Amino acid sequence: MKGILLSGGSGTRLHPMTLATSKQLLPVYDKPMIYYPLSTLILAGIRDIMIITTPHDQEQFKRLLGDGSQFGVTFTYRSQPNPDGIAQAFLIGEDWLDGAPCALALGDNLIFADHLPLMLREAALREKGATVFAYQVRDPERYGVVTFDEKGQALDITEKPADPASNWAVTGLYFYDHRVCDMARQVRPSARGELEITDLNQMYLDEGTLQVDLLGRGCAWLDAGMPDSLMQAGTFVQAIQSRQGLLVGSPAEAAFRMGFIDAEQLRAHGRKMSKTELGRMLLQVADTLRSLA
Repeated sequence: MKGILLSGGSGTRLHPMTLATSKQLLPVYDKPMIYYPLSTLILAGIRDIMIITTPHDQEQFKRLLGDGSQFGVTFTYRSQPNPDGIAQAFLIGEDWLDGAPCALALGDNLIFADHLPLMLREAALREKGATVFAYQVRDPERYGVVTFDEKGQALDITEKPADPASNWAVTGLYFYDHRVCDMARQVRPSARGELEITDLNQMYLDEGTLQVDLLGRGCAWLDAGMPDSLMQAGTFVQAIQSRQGLLVGSPAEAAFRMGFIDAEQLRAHGRKMSKTELGRMLLQVADTLRSLA
């Protein structure tokens, strides 16, 4: 399975902060925002990742992330000239995917759960259809909303409904089978002129191959695309790391836990940032797990 990390868009909901830089490069506590969905893809076991950016921001992403070898993965970069919808990512990357199944993560999303790696790998191993994750929110009108029947089976997904039928929002993490590019080519622009990911998901739902996994208690999902949610995400990460001593959204730690890099490579990451708490935590992870080996 390959992964796409969509980090384009103009970030207008975060102006003026995003007038000078990409939204996905803004800090969420002690890391760039893009580190969090990148860690999620790595925890899913994905090593071949395409990063889609705006044309003028791409050099900044390359300077931050390089070719991926420091995390034991491979990065490919593509541009999205205009924000024409999330589903456009599959058209941009169609030749690169070359018929492979794919996971798509939005660059402003953070998911945290103790059992997240297991859920991700289960989704990655499903051979047919698509998997999305739903999370209860107080403002479902901002998202794609999924409704269920009395047996808990998904019935419908509606994009940003004025009167939501449920408070279950579809998060910015999606898994698709090898047919996703063919399906994406059938999506037509919505009233707002975008290729909606909700329409793609609805196509899988209509054929009975969409799996909706619920993120319940013990899980946290944060969309950091607005000032309030950006601050909430940073506060959440700070609380977990300071209170429990657990790293949140570190690609280096995720790569180490997946076996993509070894303890000495993780220590090298820590030494590069030895003046920061993040660097010290990476060194601690390497030393603790090495002592248990």
